[in-house]
Amino acid sequence: MKSTGITRKVDELGRIVLPIELRRTLDIAVRDELEIYMEADRIVLQKFEPSCVFCGSSRNLMSYRGKNVCMDCVHNMEKV
Repeated sequence: MKSTGITRKVDELGRIVLPIELRRTLDIAVRDELEIYMEADRIVLQKFEPSCVFCGSSRNLMSYRGKNVCMDCVHNMEKV
């Protein structure tokens, strides 16, 4: 993990501001969704990329009952 030397304080509502340099580098725009999770004792922020609930692919997705499914998995289910 690369240290940037940038620090931010958490406000009363638990918010932090991501520096513009990081947002530009990671192509994070206003209203983009970020995924938040923990790895050991670290909080990880990652730009959210929709993916198939079965195989994890982010290509050729369709929504089925609120879940993303790729066309390859749809075709595989048709064979069963």
